[in-house]
Amino acid sequence: MAKEMICAGFGGQGVLTAGMILINAGMELDKNVLFYPSYGSEMRGGTANCTVKISDGLIASPISKNPDILLTMNTPAIDKFEDQLKPGGLLLVNSSIVPEDRTYRDDIKVVKIPATDIAMEVNNPKGANLVMLGALAANSDLFTVDYLEKAIVSFFEKKGKGKFNEKNVACYRRGVEGK
Repeated sequence: MAKEMICAGFGGQGVLTAGMILINAGMELDKNVLFYPSYGSEMRGGTANCTVKISDGLIASPISKNPDILLTMNTPAIDKFEDQLKPGGLLLVNSSIVPEDRTYRDDIKVVKIPATDIAMEVNNPKGANLVMLGALAANSDLFTVDYLEKAIVSFFEKKGKGKFNEKNVACYRRGVEGK
């Protein structure tokens, strides 16, 4: 297995955290991983993206010219990266922010999920990225749904005060459901 992915959106939407969760999940399965962040000097509110690679073999370059998966939190992210997505690739769209009438390439799979709205409903406004990771797990073979949920819980337990956050899991599960 070798997968290349770009997570992109505004700073503060958790795209870098989503990337870190994915590489940690890959590392826990003894995969080779790469995390290559890119963000503007403005940080919160500016553009942010990261390249994530997860592979059984060696990873030759941090550049991803044709990713398999594109996780987008806003319209500028789609504008910037959609053309790079491999034919047959997966485009995850935060439909809370991206206009419904937007058109997409016809040679890719587009999954629209109202991630920001769901995160607000769950009362976890910073959890839109986790909603998107749920949609990713449900619509790709990168990780199983159950495994990625465990990896998310583990990531935040190690990062924070070792506490389980039920709102993070709720966001993720709603993303898996797609609504």
